[in-house]
Amino acid sequence: MPIATPDQYVAMIDNAKTRGFALPAINVTSSQTLNAALQGFADAESDGIVQVSLGTALYLSGARVQDRAVGSRALALYAHEVARGYGVTIALHTDHCPRENLDDWVRPLIADSIERRARGLDPLYQSHMWDGSAVPLAENLRIAEELLELSGRARTLLEIEVGVVGGEEDGISHDINDELYTTVDDARATVAALGVGERGRYLTALTFGNVHGVYNPASVHLRPELLGEIQAAIGAETGIDRPFDLVFHGGSGSAPDEIAAAVANGVVKMNVDTDTQYAFTSSIAGHMLSNWNKVLKVDGGYGDKKAYDPRSWGKPAEAAMAARVVEAAQQLGSAGNAMR
Repeated sequence: MPIATPDQYVAMIDNAKTRGFALPAINVTSSQTLNAALQGFADAESDGIVQVSLGTALYLSGARVQDRAVGSRALALYAHEVARGYGVTIALHTDHCPRENLDDWVRPLIADSIERRARGLDPLYQSHMWDGSAVPLAENLRIAEELLELSGRARTLLEIEVGVVGGEEDGISHDINDELYTTVDDARATVAALGVGERGRYLTALTFGNVHGVYNPASVHLRPELLGEIQAAIGAETGIDRPFDLVFHGGSGSAPDEIAAAVANGVVKMNVDTDTQYAFTSSIAGHMLSNWNKVLKVDGGYGDKKAYDPRSWGKPAEAAMAARVVEAAQQLGSAGNAMR
């Protein structure tokens, strides 16, 4: 199947919410890791989301160009071509855009989607994340209101973060402390600013102790039950069951029961990055260490071209990452639930 249309993306989210699972959202950094993610989704018979981060968008444009919008569009065009052959529905997403990068990344991509729509074309990306966790909530939601209106014109979805995710990802970092828990009042302010769908569909990352990257589990206390409490409180006020389409950030290393509880409380998208990065890179490390005398020209030798050909280490690395994507789909319940 090709990359999801706007209607198909909404159907993916509705399918997850109705059937009680979450879509894995896999961060990629290259065509290799994109292919690995697509293979993993296909192997798991799972629809899914492929996303690029702030740093990846710059990296994808090349050292000479250094343009996040260019890098993001380039990967998207590649993805639209190759995704056709995998038999599952894939959405493309930009992850964690802070305020200082809205003008050089997300706003140009949304403008591009509006222009494409005027020509009768679907957007290259199906959703974009505005990360307002570093600014006061009122400013976070003011910017979110503006972006939600633009997203409606572009036929893309907006993802927001209400609360703070600890740890570090791509240069965006926060301490691990009591600020990692969204409150019911925070959620109430979100609904007052953005509505519950009547002004446009959006995804919400409510934080419940989440931490990005690799961390000591003893320093992290996830409270997925908080998501249920917020959903119930706002649901009672709006008359809508589970009014938020929730996103789980910082999920790598989480216990299966924590993941299951988050999904049961309305998580429809879970970001997976650290674990898939490790699967990909550790495979490469194994190849290099076991073939060091072939990938290097030692003592005047010539090495072995077959050993240092990027395909020789790239294919097993992609397979290792694909296997981790399958595992994520199984953990989140999306395996075998692809739309047909």
